Amino acid sequence: MARRTRRAVLTALGSGIAATAGCGSFGRERVDVLVAGSLQKAASETLQTQTDVEVAVEARGSVQAARLVADGKRDPAIVALADPTLFDRVMDTAWHAVVASNEMVLAYNPQTGGGTRVAEADPWYAPLRGDSVSLGRTDPTLDPLGYRTLFVLALAADYYDEPGLAEAVLSPDQTYPETQLLAQFETGAVNAAFVYRSMAMERDYPFREFPPEIHLGDPAHAERYRTTSYELPNGTAVAGNPIEYGAVRRDEQEATRTAFETVLSGDWLAPHGFTVRQAYPRLVGDVPSTVTR
Repeated sequence: MARRTRRAVLTALGSGIAATAGCGSFGRERVDVLVAGSLQKAASETLQTQTDVEVAVEARGSVQAARLVADGKRDPAIVALADPTLFDRVMDTAWHAVVASNEMVLAYNPQTGGGTRVAEADPWYAPLRGDSVSLGRTDPTLDPLGYRTLFVLALAADYYDEPGLAEAVLSPDQTYPETQLLAQFETGAVNAAFVYRSMAMERDYPFREFPPEIHLGDPAHAERYRTTSYELPNGTAVAGNPIEYGAVRRDEQEATRTAFETVLSGDWLAPHGFTVRQAYPRLVGDVPSTVTR
């Protein structure tokens, strides 16, 4: 058998690389997915195990993620956000699917003095008023968890008849990007943090629960939630609503369709503490005929 020249070997290798371009490990097709920070663990772990394609996950605060897509700085095949209204108001998509819900809680670190005070407090917000507890939250200009924290405090002020509660609790130095907040919490840099129930449950954080009138997770209190609002930097006003998560598929590739069917199932979310209601997935807008439940 004739020996292959170095040029022939390189040519063959080049052909192989070209043939696998766009594929993930072991020849599987790759689907780029941009998700809310609170979906990162569920997407990277459970979603990946439940679909036959390789899912390449990037996590951002949902407002930031929507802006990146709208501005053409990201081109993911699938986007999953923690507030479906962002699909209309920032990304301007023709349709989306609602796949899960959640609620707000106050997680605390019991290994810290401030966390212990939060655990024992009655009412839960009492130790947050002073300087004895370091509090963490996310930036409301970047993600829904941040503005939902503001909604919870506004609703709590009314529910407990505590005018000025938000002003007494909040300060500018409490905000962190969503993907960094948990790191601050785990190292003890903050004693307590406003997070989603799913975030606390999937990491075994102890937490204080809120009444359904203020935790933003009960559709029966939707009218009450809508008394709160926040204006995003682009001037868009976001009203308080029951927390929901939405997703959209942005191309017709077979691998994307396969991955999106798993996204719609909700099976990747339930193990991580999200609520997957019987009514989900709820399809909204001009949904392509190729999208199946």
